[in-house]
Amino acid sequence: MTEDALRSHRRRELRDFLMSRRAKVSPAQAGLPDGGARRRTPGLRREEVAVLAGVGASWYQWLEQGRDISVSPQVLDSVARVLLLSGAERRHLYVLAGLNPPAPETAPENRDMCDGLRRLIDTWMPYPAHIMDAYYNCVMYNDAAAMVLGMRPENTQNCIVDFFTDPLYRGQSRSWETNARTVVAQFRASCAAAPDDEGFQELLARLKEASTEFAGLWEERDIEDAGQIRKELDHPLVGLLSVESTAMKVPARPDLTIVLHTPLPEANTAAKLEWLASPEGRRGSMYPVAG
Repeated sequence: MTEDALRSHRRRELRDFLMSRRAKVSPAQAGLPDGGARRRTPGLRREEVAVLAGVGASWYQWLEQGRDISVSPQVLDSVARVLLLSGAERRHLYVLAGLNPPAPETAPENRDMCDGLRRLIDTWMPYPAHIMDAYYNCVMYNDAAAMVLGMRPENTQNCIVDFFTDPLYRGQSRSWETNARTVVAQFRASCAAAPDDEGFQELLARLKEASTEFAGLWEERDIEDAGQIRKELDHPLVGLLSVESTAMKVPARPDLTIVLHTPLPEANTAAKLEWLASPEGRRGSMYPVAG
């Protein structure tokens, strides 16, 4: 599709999207009288959207017609507010209007997803899995993450701080030095995406104070997107384990990252992880886990 064809397609999508959203908002929802029998459709009229959004009626008509006009984030936010758009719909509106979408936010109805996410990582057994928030704080982890990665209550419960400060994990990680560079580069990408976020600045200061190795790698200014990391671990009971961790976002919970570990073909890793999760393996584990 050529650039002109893509732009034309996006304008048509913008027109149809705005018309469909406008039709879903009743005058009562917008704080207007319903107009009684004079109203031919149940939704808002174009001029009503324009007045409520504080924009000109002609301008809004041109926007809904998909004309090539100048738009600003502030105006789009006003239109999104009047049309009662969800976070996902608001971001879609930005994309259709040719602007960079705002950062995803957690919708109120999706804030209580922890039970479902707990089921997800427990179903991933016997392979390690954990979930962390935007600042790398560990929200939850499964039994395999405790047995294999040494995740435990006495740690700081911050995944990147523990990576650099937990002697138990570092002592069994064959790939620590290689992975440390990747971990810091991915952390820099997270910080760069939110330069004014005080949470990242506080975590950065904490890491620099806790680890000279982190501080040195930070000064190299490498940057990478989060993705997959190969990990090689010397487990005290089963020896070498080769796994691949994959970091994934949940669109409905953009503040959380799920990290799933998959066994690689080397070293009979899958069978070893299955044994560690068995009753016999649990009894011999140096990291206590629930039943």
